[in-house]
Amino acid sequence: MTNVNIAIGSDHGGFVLKEVIKSYFEKNNIKYQDFGVYNGEKTDYPVIAKKIAKLVADSEFDKGILICGSGLGVAIAANKVKGIRAVTCHDTYSSKMSRAHNNANILTMGGRVVGPDLACDIVKIWLETEFEGGRHQVRVDMIEE
Repeated sequence: MTNVNIAIGSDHGGFVLKEVIKSYFEKNNIKYQDFGVYNGEKTDYPVIAKKIAKLVADSEFDKGILICGSGLGVAIAANKVKGIRAVTCHDTYSSKMSRAHNNANILTMGGRVVGPDLACDIVKIWLETEFEGGRHQVRVDMIEE
């Protein structure tokens, strides 16, 4: 497994799946820090998404994972932060391509969409897949402009 430092967070709709992902991290000795929510309390997903996105954009963490009910709201909110390429992945192919071709730095998922085993597979592939660069770097640069 790759040696990265992950910032993870969720709203109430993603809390249960976030806890599953944290268990996966612990089992596989993946360094992470949880930025909430901590007990499923109702919260506004843009607050968590902005916090994680800024930490990743400022290089305080290598990558981020955000989970809400659908995975969509946190992606939209995170992508408002310059330098963030947040993608919603609910399958392993999208997970792989988001890293290989788009150099995504935040993975988002829906706690009400993805089951625990698939979520762990998505995370594993996302963390292990390297950015291919080359022609894809040109496109990522265009996005950053």
